[in-house]
Amino acid sequence: MEARLNMAHIQPAAYKALNVLDQFMLASSIDPLHREMIKIRASQINGCAYCISHHTASARKLGETEQRIYLMSAWREAGDIFTEEERLLLDMTEQVTLVHKAGLKDETYDKVLEKFGKEQTAQIIMGIITINAWNRVGVSLNMHPVL
Repeated sequence: MEARLNMAHIQPAAYKALNVLDQFMLASSIDPLHREMIKIRASQINGCAYCISHHTASARKLGETEQRIYLMSAWREAGDIFTEEERLLLDMTEQVTLVHKAGLKDETYDKVLEKFGKEQTAQIIMGIITINAWNRVGVSLNMHPVL
């Protein structure tokens, strides 16, 4: 599959708008490694090879281990490899990414709200929405990982 059009060149204003969301997320109070975990898990679900490659590299730079990266797609079966906070983030990421299945369950929302508070919960939701938008750009345009 060949890469398709370059969104940044064809629709620079739209591309810039997504970048503004990224800048918002960088300034958020979400732990940088948690941000990358959200991006990796959503990208795995959406099948965006470009984003998986990019965000696993970013997670490694932040100190994430290969083992935990490999287990992220099977986090429920990984025992105590992931903390309670991380499991909540991964669960919420899956539910928002797969919104067509059942949406964000009240139980998950309540647990995230209790653990992270209103401000950070809102930031987490925006982070999940943002990476899902980028995944749709990447997959729609056949973007390939840069090694």
